[in-house]
Amino acid sequence: MTGDPGEDGLLWATLFRDLGVEVVPPASRAAAGAAFVAGEKGDQAAPGRSASATDFALRDLALAADPAAALETLRVEVIGDCRRCGLCEGRTNVVFGVGHPRARLMFVGEGPGADEDAQGEPFVGRAGQLLDRIIVAMGLSRPEVYIGNVVKCRPPGNRTPLPDEAATCLPFLRTQLAIVKPEVIVALGKTALEGLLGPLAGGITALRGRWFETQGIPLKATFHPAYLLRNPAAKAPVWEDMKDVLGRLGLPVPKR
Repeated sequence: MTGDPGEDGLLWATLFRDLGVEVVPPASRAAAGAAFVAGEKGDQAAPGRSASATDFALRDLALAADPAAALETLRVEVIGDCRRCGLCEGRTNVVFGVGHPRARLMFVGEGPGADEDAQGEPFVGRAGQLLDRIIVAMGLSRPEVYIGNVVKCRPPGNRTPLPDEAATCLPFLRTQLAIVKPEVIVALGKTALEGLLGPLAGGITALRGRWFETQGIPLKATFHPAYLLRNPAAKAPVWEDMKDVLGRLGLPVPKR
């Protein structure tokens, strides 16, 4: 976190807004912590409801000083063997996220595929291998960045996540962003972009290359690597996007 009470308060208030809660603190933080430990993990966000113990747990993780420990707590204790939406019925693994806990750059996709579901790690199939090559071409490595998805369980048949599925998982992605605090986010495809920003007019071809912002972080829209596998000519504009990202990070563009 920034250490500034005003900025930090704004960040967690924004997180609560995304959770759809009315910020009404419990009588004591100890009571909230006790309720969370006792198992109040599966409550769902509903517009206008009071903040629950889970909400306060997410807020505390967003404010944590140790990002690696906070991410592990989010993965194991908060998300756990998640049963919050129907995607749990067909999954093999919850695919949480991977990378540096203080990465300057974060990539966000839409959801796990078959390979990711089997291995429990995002972007490990053919599209992930292409993403790895893009990262290396930027002069970076996979362990230096952070990679996540809008939903953490594989949709049946690799279909696009339904709005309620994405909305259920969004607080966890928001918390990952708040913990890692990347300087730039890259949204891979329109599903990832709308997962972070809400519905947008136009397709990804029209939106690609534009800068947006979420949680105060610059967000670049580009094509999903799976699209590049089907349309190799789209690699050129994606590379232009990555050069823009490097410029925003103040990093040189490697010679190719």
